[in-house]
Amino acid sequence: MPYSALTKALTDGALPGSHERVSGFWVLPATTLASLLGMFAFLSAMGWWRHAGRRTVLGRSLPCPTRWTFLSGLCTAAIIGTTTLAYTFKGASIVFMMLLMKGGVLIIAPAVDAVSRRKVRLASWVGLALSLAAVVVATFNDEPLGITLVAAIDVALYLASYFIRLRFMSRLAKSDDPRASTRYFVEEQMVATPAIVLTLVLCALVGKGQVMQEIRQGFLGFFSSEMKLTLVAIGVLSQGTGIFGGLILLDPRENSFCVPVNRASSILAGVLGSYSLFVLLGMKPVGTRDLIGALLVVAAIVSLTLPGVLKTRARQVQVESTGGPSPG
Repeated sequence: MPYSALTKALTDGALPGSHERVSGFWVLPATTLASLLGMFAFLSAMGWWRHAGRRTVLGRSLPCPTRWTFLSGLCTAAIIGTTTLAYTFKGASIVFMMLLMKGGVLIIAPAVDAVSRRKVRLASWVGLALSLAAVVVATFNDEPLGITLVAAIDVALYLASYFIRLRFMSRLAKSDDPRASTRYFVEEQMVATPAIVLTLVLCALVGKGQVMQEIRQGFLGFFSSEMKLTLVAIGVLSQGTGIFGGLILLDPRENSFCVPVNRASSILAGVLGSYSLFVLLGMKPVGTRDLIGALLVVAAIVSLTLPGVLKTRARQVQVESTGGPSPG
């Protein structure tokens, strides 16, 4: 919630001490550098570097991704950048952009399951249908949607990256072996944020065109900016969404279950973020259709989680009544 809210408020010039709108491309350098530091800090604190593949370089054993986790990491880098930009487009609400992007991934999820030959449970289909209904409700609105060509390209790149990433995850990491999932996660994370930082550095060095100039100014203007702490906070929070979102997607259950759980949580965060901006800063409130979409998302979460909760409860009752766990 604070990730989306802070990004929107900063780029709209609505935060105290902020005097004007700033470009999403200006924001990216500082936030991705903060994300990079957050990634290294998290993996080091968890002691997960040991799970990565190793390669000897100049006599030293260093963590190294495989070809497939490297490509997945590049897709994750694209997702990080396009997600941050999605909250910065003028005229487009946080909730609508989130519903559009997350809903697109919901459509992709069963397709990936079909290709990967994974069985999709009834609860997952119900959750998928409710989540898609939320996107439809928010999309067919009488108000202008605020979608420019750049915003459309941003969404398209986001969805293409997610399709490739989910395909790799399904093939290589979604299993009952937690070591495989952790290894995939670490190798993907060690590629994603450094890749986007390197891309931004190259763009800043080239410095041609408005976008590259804004990226260059993002690097040069960070230390003199009054919003430097806000930029760091956005970057760390962005990395947090990447960490927790990635771990959800790597759950061994089918993508048609994991993706709605991931997407629904994100949409609810967007709604709360929009409400916080409305209450605290007087920005545009959440529209009625967006709110209806969010309620449908809540219903999707219930449909996805209720079967598991009931199953767990039934096992606890059985253990309490028999004095021990059931066979198997």
